[in-house]
Amino acid sequence: MLNLNDTLKQYILQAVQELYGVSLESVELQQTKKEFVGDVTLVVFPLLRHIKGNPVQIGEQIGGYLKEKAGDLVTDFNVIKGFLNLVIADSYYIDFLKEVKNNPQFGLATPNSKEAILVEYSSPNTNKPLHLGHIRNNLLGYSVAEILKAAGHKVYKTQIINDRGIHICKSMVAWQRFGNGETPENTGLKGDKLVGNYYVAFDKVYKAEIQQLVEQGKTKEEAEKQAPIFVAAQEMLRQWEAGNPEVIKLWKQMNGWVYDGFAVTYKNLGVDFDSYYYESNTYLLGKDIVERGLEQGVFFKKEDGSVWCDLTADGLDEKLVLRADGTSVYMTQDMGTATQRVKDYPDVKGMVYTVGNEQDYHFKVLFLILKKLGYDWASHLYHLSYGMVDLPSGKMKSREGTVVDADDLIAEMEQTAKEISQELGKLDGYTEAQKEALYHTIGLGALKYYILKVDPKKRILFDPKESIDFQGNTGPFIQYTYARIQSIMRKYAEMGGRNEAAVEKVSGLHEKEKALLKSITLFPSVVQDAADSYSPAIIANYVYDLVKDFNSFYQNVSILGEEEESKRDFRVMLSKKIGEIIAESFKMLGIQVPERM
Repeated sequence: MLNLNDTLKQYILQAVQELYGVSLESVELQQTKKEFVGDVTLVVFPLLRHIKGNPVQIGEQIGGYLKEKAGDLVTDFNVIKGFLNLVIADSYYIDFLKEVKNNPQFGLATPNSKEAILVEYSSPNTNKPLHLGHIRNNLLGYSVAEILKAAGHKVYKTQIINDRGIHICKSMVAWQRFGNGETPENTGLKGDKLVGNYYVAFDKVYKAEIQQLVEQGKTKEEAEKQAPIFVAAQEMLRQWEAGNPEVIKLWKQMNGWVYDGFAVTYKNLGVDFDSYYYESNTYLLGKDIVERGLEQGVFFKKEDGSVWCDLTADGLDEKLVLRADGTSVYMTQDMGTATQRVKDYPDVKGMVYTVGNEQDYHFKVLFLILKKLGYDWASHLYHLSYGMVDLPSGKMKSREGTVVDADDLIAEMEQTAKEISQELGKLDGYTEAQKEALYHTIGLGALKYYILKVDPKKRILFDPKESIDFQGNTGPFIQYTYARIQSIMRKYAEMGGRNEAAVEKVSGLHEKEKALLKSITLFPSVVQDAADSYSPAIIANYVYDLVKDFNSFYQNVSILGEEEESKRDFRVMLSKKIGEIIAESFKMLGIQVPERM
């Protein structure tokens, strides 16, 4: 079956040719606004560039043509100013449902039918646990990867772990001084939490030493550089770079604790990766690229020996790519890592970097430099920039230990789900294990949906209590509707199953049925739009609108109580398809749907 809009466009182009003798390549169609009668709207104004006349009159003429020539598709029309609203025949939507009802892949492109894309997300530091900000990063990156898959792309999920640098050495120095041999095993703490505690401990001592030096007459800037514990961290970094065996051993041990902790959090969060890159391996990459860039004239060397890229002609500034002492900067490393990934995954044609909006300029520069270096894939790089996540209590700070820990937040969401579910009292017949699994599904679903329904670029004020409400634009509200549909399906099966032949007798639609079918027809274009925009919010808000329409249908139209067999079977079939689309949409958001709630 041809896409409705494509079919209509063919008829409209034919109408314009026959009525006005004008050949057009395309016309603009959109969904009819809910306050008007109609299903699809032709915007007449753009036609005035090719056809002289009154837009209302042109709309009337095209509408009349369509009703006459395509009466099996367009049954009526109305014109409001320069908008021709077309009423689509019920038979189109009935046939549409019959065609897609048994297609579990409806709305999804053929797997791996489009070019490969690498999606980077998470990319934490190994000196602290994952926090609320990392949660948004992980959920966005994972969801975009799943949406790209649904749109037909081959996808590789990856991350680069920031496992070297002064911040790592701070935790190491603090553990050496105050750790007394503490390990995750002998404390019962997750490794990332244990290491994070020493990062906070370092900062407390550091601040006290700064204060002491200031009192002794040093300036704040001098005190920050001369504080003994900071000097010790810098010395440890030098020893790490020199390959000191004892320092390397401690670094590997503490990072190992952190990786074990991260793995638990990723599992709880329901995200995964195909590959990992480590800054300790990649920080030297890119130096050969700088040499080649110098030969190509993309970079230039200053008198002190440092290497730069002049981007002033592109409206940016000069960017350092190699220090005077020959050491690399983040830009060097990122150039090297990008090219290494293409070597590791030769079929990759594009990359998505999930990184906070404070790095917008960095990625603008990185992508531009890679283009200047002549990499053909550089024109398919995208920075999935996102805003910060705030809490009602204010901003989070890692050094002060005021960060909302990801594990704690997940546990809090599960506890809140438990309390609300027990208040609603609908868990009769559940075992304790089933209840715990349901609390996890609801709690995590609430967290994910609340974050993903917001446009990535916008800042979020995250309110755990609001996110887990069973009413409104929330994950649990949508999960509950899915469970309601599964209940309908179970009861229908108990009534004797379905009669395919009866469905063939359906001729007309209730307005609520038609509204649902119109929403279903949009699903393939919504998936593609979300992939093109790298925006899970498009999927989230589509499925919320779909669920609102279903609940209105459920409340106003009898489903299992309908006496006419053909109508009952058709409505069950429609409900089943809605359930499948909810499940598929939530899968793209990384959210599970419960069979019962």
